Parts: sequence; structure tokens; C-alpha cells
Amino acid sequence: MPDRAYLHPIDPELLPGARNAVEVCLRLKPEERITIITDTATRQIAAALQREVERVGSDYSLFVLEHHARRPLKYMPEIILDDLALSQVSIFAAQTQPRELGARTEMTNVVNHHRIRHAHMVNINCQIMLEGMRADFCAVDKLSQRLVVGDYLCERFGDLQSNPLTIEVENNRIRALHSENKDLRDEFRAYTNTDENSDRVGEFAIGTNIACTHIIGHILQDEKIPGVHIAFGHPYAEHTGANWTSKTHIDCVGRDFDIWFNGQQVMREGNFLI
Repeated sequence: MPDRAYLHPIDPELLPGARNAVEVCLRLKPEERITIITDTATRQIAAALQREVERVGSDYSLFVLEHHARRPLKYMPEIILDDLALSQVSIFAAQTQPRELGARTEMTNVVNHHRIRHAHMVNINCQIMLEGMRADFCAVDKLSQRLVVGDYLCERFGDLQSNPLTIEVENNRIRALHSENKDLRDEFRAYTNTDENSDRVGEFAIGTNIACTHIIGHILQDEKIPGVHIAFGHPYAEHTGANWTSKTHIDCVGRDFDIWFNGQQVMREGNFLI
């Protein structure tokens, strides 16, 4: 059976970000059904999302992962996948644990098969709800449209400005890693050697959330900062058309980028020029 997210008063500071997610980003309508998936660590945020869903008036189910399977997840519980298939909209707001990518992929396969509007809020926290999620997403979308041209290490190592990791890439694969922080270098190397494609570039994207102005050491928000982020591993073929897969996926974000498209500079030192 679905769960309840809130038994105590909801932090009103979380509601503007939750309203942005539900009304602006997902554009949830009263006649639509939504599935909310969360975990015990994220129930406070899920409760704010649930409150906004109730305000819209939509039918919904809410699932707390630990109530239905042991973490880390070896698979996404069938009760959740079956419920998800009945919805037009969905939210995943939970913290990652090692080796859970396969379970999340089972979920996104259902999302893609049924063309569900989905908010993938992996590792969402209160700081992100109070900063990036309060952005003017209509303005972010306009900026994103003008740019169209054709997981766990964050918590441990945080911001790398004072001791960066240098990644050398050749022919779309990692060729060398350098850092004075040997623990960071070795863990990153081990993760990106998990399988034959873990060291392969699987994503290249430009962040356009102009409400995000500084690195906070949390990839869910930091990858949205104006600039570039690159991921190694799983390429989300259902969206990119890639013909290869990987069991892993890890994002990397930098600072103060200069970007050109077809000879036109669109960013200087992390600031958009368009």
C-alpha cells in the first residue's frame, strides 16, 4: 500500500521550491495522477511536494522505499513500478546508495515507456530546495531553448576548488587522472573502471539555472550552474540514442567556462552573453 509522507508540520520554507517543481516544471493538472517515490531521509521534502500535489487536487500515491525493500536496492519494488505505470506524472525524490543505478533504471524504463512527465530529484536536499528550486524556471527554459544546437563522491569530497581532480579525455574515454588528493583520485578511478564503458563520456550538457550562482558540493544543483558538466558511464540511450550501456554514471562539474557555438561566444567566465 502507498505511504504517507507527513505526520508533522511542514517547513514552509520548502513550499516555494515544491510548488515550482509541481506546478511550473511538471505542470501537474487536477485531472492527472502522480506517483511520488521517496525515502526516509528525504521525507521532509517529499511532504512539501505532497502538500503541493494535494493543493493542485490530483490523485496520487506516495511510496517510501525502505517500507518496500531493503537498501541498497537490488531492484525497484514491483508495487512501485505497477503504480508508476498508472500515472501521467512522477517524482523520484530520494538519496542514492551505492549500486542502486540498476533499480533506478528499472524505474526510468517505465517512465520512458509510458511517456510519463518525470522529476528526477536524486539526492535532493533542503539547500537545493531553498536555492536552485526557487529559480524562475520559465526564464531558465527560455535560456535553454536559445542554447539548443542540433553520486555519491559529492557527499564525501564536496567542492574540489582547493584540490581539483584533472581528467584527461581522449577519444571519448578517460586516459589519465591527476589529483593531490589520492583518495579522491583512486576512488574516481575505481568507479570509472567498474565495467568496460564506465570511463566513457556518456553525457555532455550545459547548465542554464541562473539562480544557481555558486558551487555547493552537491551534484544535483551544481550540474545546473551556468557552465558545462560531463558524465562518464551510462549514456541514457533512450534520450541520447547511444548504442552502448554501463552500470555506472558519474557527473563532473567545472567553473568559469568559456563556450563558443559555431564561432559565436555564448559564455565568458561562467556568464552567459546571450
